[in-house]
Formats: sequence, C-alpha cells, structure tokens
Amino acid sequence: MKWTDTLRIAEELYDKFPAVDPLTIRFTDLHQWVCELEGFDDDPERSNERILEAIQMAWIDETK
Repeated sequence: MKWTDTLRIAEELYDKFPAVDPLTIRFTDLHQWVCELEGFDDDPERSNERILEAIQMAWIDETK
C-alpha cells in the first residue's frame, strides 16, 4: 500500500481498530498506525496533512 491508497488504508484501519472513532485520532497517531499496517510499504516522509485528512475522511465513511 502507498499513501495514495486512501480507501484501502481506511478499510485496513477500520478492520484493525473497529472501536476507534476516527474523529478522535491525532494525525501523529494516524501516521504511525498507517506506517504499521501490514502491507504498507511507502516512505513515511511522503505523507502530509492533506493525505492524512483524506485517510481520516475515508475511515469515517467506512464506519457508516
């Protein structure tokens, strides 16, 4: 997975943390969790606030 795979990342986060409300996650924690996902193999330095926000929004949609 790469940072641009926002939907897939959101699905993986939802599966790994089903009880977590994505609105309560700090971007620093979100960044760490994404980097720790199995199958994630992108450069941690390539993320930015826009990408993390897109992941968070996709995760929110996944919880509905």
